[in-house]
Amino acid sequence: MRRRILFLSVGMTTLVVLAFAVPLVLLLRTTTANESKDKARYRAEAVAYYVGDRDHTADDITAYLDGLPDGPGQISVRMADGTILGSPPPGGVPTPKDVPAGYGDGDDDGRKGPPKVGDADYRGLDDGLAVDVGVGTPQGPASVCLYLTNDELYDGLVPRVLILVGGSLLVLLLSIVGAELVSRRMARPLEETASTAERLAQGDMEARAPTTGPTEVAKVGAALNGLADRIDEVIAVEREAVADLSHRLRTPLTALRLQVEALPDRESAEELNTQVTALERTLTAVISAARRPQREGRVPHCDAVDVTRQRAAFWAPLFEDQGRELTLDLPRSAAPVRSSAEDLGAALDALVENVVAHTPDGTPARITVTPTDSGVRIVVADEGPGIPLGAGERGRSDRGSTGLGLDIARRCAEAAGGHLTLRRNEVELTLRSSTGASPTG
Repeated sequence: MRRRILFLSVGMTTLVVLAFAVPLVLLLRTTTANESKDKARYRAEAVAYYVGDRDHTADDITAYLDGLPDGPGQISVRMADGTILGSPPPGGVPTPKDVPAGYGDGDDDGRKGPPKVGDADYRGLDDGLAVDVGVGTPQGPASVCLYLTNDELYDGLVPRVLILVGGSLLVLLLSIVGAELVSRRMARPLEETASTAERLAQGDMEARAPTTGPTEVAKVGAALNGLADRIDEVIAVEREAVADLSHRLRTPLTALRLQVEALPDRESAEELNTQVTALERTLTAVISAARRPQREGRVPHCDAVDVTRQRAAFWAPLFEDQGRELTLDLPRSAAPVRSSAEDLGAALDALVENVVAHTPDGTPARITVTPTDSGVRIVVADEGPGIPLGAGERGRSDRGSTGLGLDIARRCAEAAGGHLTLRRNEVELTLRSSTGASPTG
């Protein structure tokens, strides 16, 4: 977003600068040409006054032209008899036009006073500009021509254009700096707000957006924070209601267990007692899940390596009694996952318990923990007869199993952003990583 704001700002500033710079360049070009034409006219008129003096001969005029200081323009004179003095421009020196009648003011013969000088006439040539000035002399009208090349006509234009370009670049630089400051002020709160929304979507209900920056951006952050607070309240109330309902079910469940134990048919009593036990475990899991926000926050996390090692140590005595070998294949570094240590431990217990319950004594098992790009993969494998088709269906009764253990493992994986995969001799749990969270297990 910052780049888009910066691009738009610089683009608009560039268009504005160009809109002003192009006419200014044309104006500077015209102004420079006019200044050069005025200087050429003044110089040509000065020469014309010298040429019109009655005491100056052609040789005097030639010497005068040779002695002129360096200046813009190439000067030539056309005398009254047609003689050309100096260096004529391309096309020659034209016959003077509009020279005032008479020579001067003063005595009777009219030969005293300054010579009469006509208006300047400008001629455009292929490679420049000619300025023609007519002047009256005792011999008749003469003409002074000052020829300017294009380089002389626009002399001084380049420095002015460079100053204009430098000013334009300075304006662009200032606009870039200003746009960068504005884009940071606008984009940074928006980026933090977007990050907060992503964290909320991932379940981190403690995340809050900044309420700084422009008014509109601050309103968005405040609205998102209000939504997060409301969601947090709704979740808390809902889970509290579930926990209270579960607690209320414990009383009739206890009464049901007592009635089952009082049944005269012991075989039926044992079967019903198994179902009551499964129901009690389910209620315990519901209460535990409902109370979790108060224990460990909205986003649970733990170290899968540490939890696996602890649960393997718990089952080790039973495996030893049954002549089984339990092999662990664990990474050396921690493997943080988005699951609580209690839930992951319950899932591992359920999977290991299935191995113990459904394979003959002496059957070896292996637990493998492998970090992946997105999380952790945990595989519990054995060398038994294999998992029957549909074993993962909750409530299925197969070799005394209710399917509750695999369902617990599945719910643990799905709550952690992963999934459970059943194969013939192994169960794979894929859990999402909780990068940046410190293990709690």
